Amino acid sequence: MAQRVPFIVAELGVDADPFMLHLYAALAEKERRLISGRTRAALAARKALGKRLGNPTDPAGALAQGRRVLADQAASFAAGVLPVLASLRASGVTDLRGLAYALNSRGVRTARGGGWHVSNVRNLLPRNGTGGLS
Repeated sequence: MAQRVPFIVAELGVDADPFMLHLYAALAEKERRLISGRTRAALAARKALGKRLGNPTDPAGALAQGRRVLADQAASFAAGVLPVLASLRASGVTDLRGLAYALNSRGVRTARGGGWHVSNVRNLLPRNGTGGLS
């Protein structure tokens, strides 16, 4: 016979039995349905009054502006990391895996705060004007 693993909810403690958990789940599902119904009714009322729903701005323009912002942020980040890469390459680390390892060893984080991989380094190197490893 398979051994049962107890399900413990931190806020309810170990005394919460399966029946209580079932009730809480049923109430949460009911609340979700009520919120959905209220949202639909409010949107229908706004639409009935002739209000436009959705984002009234130019979606293509907003997308283009978002891309420009991301490109500027990437360029700014690259400007800070490329001197470190140049130093590593000057010291003899020339392959992508070695560069990623060296950046991780020095505690340098990626733009999103993660660790370096070959693909991250490969994407960053063309920004230095040499077109990659050379």
